[in-house]
Order: sequence, then structure tokens, then C-alpha cells
Amino acid sequence: MTRAARRTFHSLRYRNYRLFFGGQAVSQTGSWMQRIALAWFILQLTHSPFDVGLMAFAQFAPYMLLGLFAGVLADRLDARRTVLATQAAQLVSASALAWIALGGFAEPWMLYLIAAVNGTVLVLDVPSRQQLTYRMVGREDLPNAIALNSTLFNASRIFGPAVAGLVLVAGPGVCFLVNAVSYLAVLVGLLAMRVADFFPLEEFERPAILAGTREGLAWMRRQPRMIVLLALVFVISTFCFNFNVTLPVLAKVTLHERGFVYGLLFAAFGAGALIGALAAASLGRASTKVLLIGGAVFSASELLLAPLNSALLAGVLLFLAGAGFTAWSANSNASMQLSAPDRLRGRVIGLYFYAFNGTGAIAGLMTGWLCDVGGTELSFAVSGLIGLVAVGAAALSLGWTPRMVTRRRADQPQHA
Repeated sequence: MTRAARRTFHSLRYRNYRLFFGGQAVSQTGSWMQRIALAWFILQLTHSPFDVGLMAFAQFAPYMLLGLFAGVLADRLDARRTVLATQAAQLVSASALAWIALGGFAEPWMLYLIAAVNGTVLVLDVPSRQQLTYRMVGREDLPNAIALNSTLFNASRIFGPAVAGLVLVAGPGVCFLVNAVSYLAVLVGLLAMRVADFFPLEEFERPAILAGTREGLAWMRRQPRMIVLLALVFVISTFCFNFNVTLPVLAKVTLHERGFVYGLLFAAFGAGALIGALAAASLGRASTKVLLIGGAVFSASELLLAPLNSALLAGVLLFLAGAGFTAWSANSNASMQLSAPDRLRGRVIGLYFYAFNGTGAIAGLMTGWLCDVGGTELSFAVSGLIGLVAVGAAALSLGWTPRMVTRRRADQPQHA
């Protein structure tokens, strides 16, 4: 157990990564409180599931428009300085949300506008944080660090929503204020880092925006396995991973529950996601088999959620969905980063997150419409079926049929 724990948390031996990890532990909790509160707030103001989808459109429209170029910018800019700027900008946007909510004059258009501004900041923040992770831990420990980042993200997915469910009694503005303060921990950690301890990158010419984007796309087209993984990311993130819309509607409309139950449902998903992330971290490598199994578990759990009318059973299935989701996403992320050369890593990360977030605007509207037409029952059923078909198609494309898995096991040398 000691060896397993040491392997799981191996990347924390780097001082810079410890500072980053500690700051994110505080900030991610606040970010989840804001995500939970924002969806609930818009549902309180408008009483419309479609408007929750419209909020998702506002959040992800910047990624749809600009995300394709985010990786090139990440390759051009210094990762630490960029993350400092993006985290400071998110502090400002969270403060603005707290101001209008606590002031009692919030209107839906104000929330949409701030969400769009924050989404624009995240276009550059996400690939830059991934690039910074590589600089802090190096190539060998990158899969472990990515899985630990996912572990942290999903641990906060438990605590943040659970606390938000309680704090929502005092109003969403309190959640926004807590999030604004939490960014100070990240900024302090980034400023305390020792730049001399960063792992070096290979020397390469900083790419122009359009030419660099074309170069990244051209490299991706020559990687059949990466195209399959990217396509799977696109399908699952577009049609299946829309809990920012479905869960508030599930809690308030389908189950007729209060904000506290809404927070607990999100926390149940986060608890499962934490288990999946820790399992991925303990592997210490990227695994295609775990990636496919995780995607299948995530999709099947959504399909089983469709007919349920019990908060307890929904929480159990959301736990399983969370475990499958992070097993899939952490291994997908690590596989793509490790396949990329240094000069293109930012662009490959950018393409991954463009596939993950770029269709979020359309997906939010689609999911909101499905919830309006047929409730969360229809939305979960459509998501689960599409996800299972996509995972099956990816498995066939990568040669991971049950027969191939059995043959690979048989070919492995047997030890006495």
C-alpha cells in the first residue's frame, strides 16, 4: 500500500507542482461552488430548462469560436505568466458575479455576459495550465500529474457542490464571493514558483497563429490513433457530458428537490470521478483499455439514469458515471500529450480541449431543448445510447474487440 501511494502521488515530489496543486485545491472548490450556483441561479430567475442550456451556450461559445487557436497561443506564450493572467481575470469575473447577485439586481443577460467573458478567458487558461504541468514535472511523470490534476478537480467536485448546496440557502452570491477569494491561493502559489526548476522545452520557432494552427492540424491528420481518440472526445463531450444542464433540471424539475439535493447529486458524480482519477494516477501510464472501459461505464450509467425517479438511485449511478468519466478523460488527455512533440504540445492540447469544449455551446442548447421536450429522461437516454455507440466504434477502430483482448492476454509470457 505504501508503494502504491508513493506511485499515485509521485509528481508531488516537485516543489513547483506542490505549490500549483495546493493553490488549485482551494481554487477548484470555489470554482465548483460557482458552477453549481450559476446554473441554479438562472433556473430560479427564469424557471426554464432551456435557459440553463442558454447559459451553457454563453459559457462555451468563446471556445467554439476561438478554441482552435488556443494551442498556438499556448505554444507562443510563457505558460506561468499566462496562467497568472487568466487566474487574475477569473477573480475579477467572479467578483462581478458576487456584486450583482448580492446587490439583488441580477438579470439573466448579465449572467450570460459574465459567463461569456469567463469562457473567453478559459480558452487560453486550459491549454496553458496543461503546458505548465509539463514544465513542472517533465515527460516521465506527466501521466501521473495529469491524473493527479484530475483527482484534484474531482475531489473539489465533491466538496464544492456539497458546500454550495448548503450555502445556496444564503443565496448564490455567497458562492460567487467564495470563488473570488479562492483565486488568491492560486496566484500566491504561481508567484512563489522557482522558474529555474522548470523542465526545459526543445528549442523551436514560435509559430504564427494561422500557420501554427495548420501545422498542428496537419500533424494530427498523420496520426490515425490520435484521430480516433479525438473523435471519441468530440462525441462524448458533445452528446454525453452535459451535466451542467441536466443535473439542475433533474434535481429541481424531475425529482422536485431543493438545492441541497442538487449539490449532493453533483457531489456523488465527483466522488466517483475522484475514484476513477486515483485509479488512473496509480497506473502511472496511459492505457487505451482503461480509456475504453471508462467511456463505456460512463455512457451506460447515463442510459440507466434515464427512467429513474429516485434521488438515491440517481446518486449511485452518478457515482459510477463519475468513475468512468475520469478513467476515460485522464487517459485520453495523457495519450495525446505523450504522443505530441514539444514544439506541438500546446497545439495538440488545444485540439484536445477544442474537441472537449468547442461544441459545448451547441451541446448546451441541444440538451436544454431535450429537457424541455422530454425531460431529463429523454436527455439521458439519448446521451447514453450515443456514448455507447461511439465507444464501440472507437474500440473497433483501435483493435480492442473482446477477441483481440483475449488474444493479447494469451500472447503474454506466463510466469511460474
